[in-house]
Amino acid sequence: MRSEELEPGRSQPCGRSGVSPFRANRTPFASRTANAAATPPNAWFSKTNLLYLAVNLLLTAFVVFPLACVLLTPKAKDIAEVFTSSVWRDAMLNTLLECVCSTTLSVIVGYLFAYAVVKADIPFKKIFSFVPILHLMTPPFVGGLSFILLFGRQGFFTHTVLGLDVSLYGFWGLLIAQVLCFFPIAYLMCAQVLQRINPSLEQAARAMGASKARIALTITLPLSLNGIISAALFIAVSVLSDFGNPMIVAGRFRVLAVEVYTQLTGWVSAGKSAVLGLILLLPSVVLFLLQNRMMKKEGAKLATVGSKGAPLPEKKSSPITRILLFIFCAVISLLILSQFASIVAGAFQKIWGINTAFTTLHFKSISRFANELRNSIFFAFIAAIFSTIIALLSTFFVTRTSLPAKKYLDVVCQLPAAIPGSLFGLALSLSANKLHIHASAALIIIAMTIAFMPFSYRIISTVFSQLKTSLDDGSRSLGATKMQVLTTVLAPLSTGGIFSSFIYDFVRGVGTISSVIFLVSFKTPLASIRILNLAEQGEWGKAAALATILTALTFGVLAFGKGVLKLKDRKG
Repeated sequence: MRSEELEPGRSQPCGRSGVSPFRANRTPFASRTANAAATPPNAWFSKTNLLYLAVNLLLTAFVVFPLACVLLTPKAKDIAEVFTSSVWRDAMLNTLLECVCSTTLSVIVGYLFAYAVVKADIPFKKIFSFVPILHLMTPPFVGGLSFILLFGRQGFFTHTVLGLDVSLYGFWGLLIAQVLCFFPIAYLMCAQVLQRINPSLEQAARAMGASKARIALTITLPLSLNGIISAALFIAVSVLSDFGNPMIVAGRFRVLAVEVYTQLTGWVSAGKSAVLGLILLLPSVVLFLLQNRMMKKEGAKLATVGSKGAPLPEKKSSPITRILLFIFCAVISLLILSQFASIVAGAFQKIWGINTAFTTLHFKSISRFANELRNSIFFAFIAAIFSTIIALLSTFFVTRTSLPAKKYLDVVCQLPAAIPGSLFGLALSLSANKLHIHASAALIIIAMTIAFMPFSYRIISTVFSQLKTSLDDGSRSLGATKMQVLTTVLAPLSTGGIFSSFIYDFVRGVGTISSVIFLVSFKTPLASIRILNLAEQGEWGKAAALATILTALTFGVLAFGKGVLKLKDRKG
């Protein structure tokens, strides 16, 4: 027997060669303990600590400092004018009404859709389950633009199908547009909750003779309540910060998210703009904190009652219930798919709703917007990479190390999710002006990176929570450094979550409007802003053509990335 195998303090050889992948860093446990007790001063300047410090400084500079600039911008006069003016009071009430109604209907539609797909035995439920996910992967500007093409005065449904001469601009139009935009979020969150409900509870109720409807109302719905509330809080924050839909659809129905932009660009009043943004920030932060708390409670509950059992044969819903749920899902899916169809059809018509003759002139004119398309794809791609990397590092530092001030990093990583996009764009613009920074391209990438980083942080944190810490301990016992644990163990095992994070950030970045509208310049135009401008000018054909090309490019990049990931998995 080799002497190496008898040496105390060493683990057994790894693999055929008997050499650990971290062999060069391996030392006996007793030696490592002694070294830790006498840590040299320069150990505090290790790569891990320096990288941790860099991430903290980066987020402080691009999250905390811009918000501080907004807080210091308003004067007493600005605050007094905002709170004493009936115009702004109406805008606050409009925002509250919009938030309550849009959130309530979005959650109801999302829950019913999820229940039909998960619990009811309706036909084509696999197709129905894909429609909300497809909508979430679509650039956000598609919703507002397609709404005008479908429900405007010359809209397909309102004018062509129903023969009505009506305009849905205003509250009702905004309500419909936001429900179609945000219900997929409620669907995904509610579907996860419904899938994790302990089946033994429903089985017990069935064994006692309860009908399917009574089980749904007395068992399924109460157990779904935490998920429903969590979805409602998440959607409420999204509705408050929504900019594209109100800008295109709301008309004279004023909401704060748009007024933050209007006051700065139209009236050059940074003080009033900052006050309106801070008013919008307060409920967003409260809702965000409540939503975080609900998510933690829901996770604990699911861990307790979410065990699997041997299910009894599923009792089918009544034929009437199945028919009604099928019709409901079919109508919602038709509306979602018609949004894509209207964008494509509008790009090939001379004048939507007036002259429907086929034309390719709109696509030929898109060559003028090549710079916008290139910037949107490139900036979103770079920002998605940065956002995912920062989220990955932050998740590792917060969940897998004992470094100081982890709570601060955790809060700052999630804070941008509670900041309305228009307010964050304003904050970044004001802070750049104070520092005399005019690099528009860099500011746009920073805005995209920070705005969507909290969602990447949550996705990767969820994946990390499913990886046992014994993996870290095993690697460290073999001499791996902290960063080696991240790069060779945790990151490879989290590839799916990391790629999902990148997809989300990229899609949101391509279509973002609110967080970058203050930062674009003549040298750095974006396709999403150009689409908004064309829609405001009534150039529906050009707007639809540009939206079609940008959406196609977005899905092309996603398909390429997914193909690369699958190829890597096969080789692995």
